[in-house]
Amino acid sequence: MITVEGIIIVILAVLAAAGIGGTAWFSLKSKNEGLQAQIAEENARVITTKAEEDSRKVLLAAQEEALKLRNETETELKEQRQEFHRLESRHLQREEQLERKIEVQEEKQLELAALETEVARTRREAEEIKAEQLKALEQVAGLSVDEAREQVVRRGEEEASHDLAKRYYELEKEHKERATVNARKIITVAINRLATDVVSEVTTSTVTLPNDEMKGRLIGREGRNIRALEALTGVDVIIDDTPESVTVSCFDPVRREIARLALEKLVSDGRIQPARIEDMVVRATEEIEHTIMKAGEQATFDAGVSGLDSELIRLLGKLKYRYSYGENVLKHSIEVSLLSGMLAAEAGANVQIAKIGGLLHDIGKAVTHEVSGPHAEIGAEIARKHGINHGSYRGILEHHSDDHETVESFMVASADAISASRPGARRESLELYVNRLRELEAVATSFPGVERAFAIQAGREVRVMVKPDDLDDIKSAALARDIAKRVEQDLVFPGQIKVTVIRETRSVEYAK
Repeated sequence: MITVEGIIIVILAVLAAAGIGGTAWFSLKSKNEGLQAQIAEENARVITTKAEEDSRKVLLAAQEEALKLRNETETELKEQRQEFHRLESRHLQREEQLERKIEVQEEKQLELAALETEVARTRREAEEIKAEQLKALEQVAGLSVDEAREQVVRRGEEEASHDLAKRYYELEKEHKERATVNARKIITVAINRLATDVVSEVTTSTVTLPNDEMKGRLIGREGRNIRALEALTGVDVIIDDTPESVTVSCFDPVRREIARLALEKLVSDGRIQPARIEDMVVRATEEIEHTIMKAGEQATFDAGVSGLDSELIRLLGKLKYRYSYGENVLKHSIEVSLLSGMLAAEAGANVQIAKIGGLLHDIGKAVTHEVSGPHAEIGAEIARKHGINHGSYRGILEHHSDDHETVESFMVASADAISASRPGARRESLELYVNRLRELEAVATSFPGVERAFAIQAGREVRVMVKPDDLDDIKSAALARDIAKRVEQDLVFPGQIKVTVIRETRSVEYAK
């Protein structure tokens, strides 16, 4: 694009060229006249003519370019003016719309204010009418609003309570019938598959002597023999006036058995002295340890359980010398293991897990004289340390608990209750037995509406006679549930106790 400055430079160049041409021409004229002067003049004219033509062309081009720039600028300014007018019109339209909306909003606000005033007036009128009606109703009914509301709520609560109790009674009856049928089938099948002897063994701590002279030899000079035996075995040897017998007393059944066996060997051998006593105690200890291992291995074989750690087998064998309520704990553990497996098979649970849990559920009793705490927790911790699976671990831990994490744990607890509560499984003193029956009857008769209560089936069931005028059938069902809960909370008993509530009415007439 040719600018004004370029045009000026071209014009100056042309003028300079013209000046140079004139000077040359003057010089040639002064120096050379004639032909040279003519040639110079001609050249000057040519140069001048050409310079003028060039300057005219440059000027023309500059004018054309300036015109083009002017036209483009005018076009651009025109477009900008049009865009500005369009935006201004749009802005004016928006202002007009906004003003119209504001006017409409103000009108609506005025309408709403009028409506609010009308609603407030109507509400005041409604409250006045409501108050008048309430006063009229109170005068007609003879009750205040609060008294009427209380009566309605009380009646609703009674009806709801009755309906809920009735529905609960129906559901409980239905589900109990189903559960009873299924449970009776499972337990009957399991018990029929397992036939075991009742308890016949008792703990013996008495050693028979051939004669009373042997007592003096057992005591020894200044009691050295009996002191040596007690120091080596950790038991108390009681020698009293009982003819031809001595008694061994110790809380640890294994130590007591070692002392009993050592005494029998000493009496049989006849040579009783501290050195000989020590030798016999060592032999008796070895025999008992061998017997314990054999008993543990035989228990696993009888229960059908394999893969147990040797330490668990040894602790299991120690239960051979442990008794609970006259029941041998090792035989009880085998029985519980077999029952657990059978119940698990009938219920579709894992048989092996249930068997292991049942066999080891009382393993903690083997060390309860060494470790303080509940035998269930002690046994579960011992089993966990020796790699017992989680399901069997829970069975050991929860066999005396009401909450069970696994089905197998529930099976172990059920089998333990069945084994402990079957006839002849355990023995207790007459005094404890009578006290338990009295406590059971006292709990049942402590509820209102109970006329009499009888503990039957060796305390496995309590039958409660209620007053038919005080309790209906639905309340009788609720009473049975409440008595069962109170028995669970207040009494300690093996197995389970059945609560039977009996309600009957009799009508008697005489024909004369």
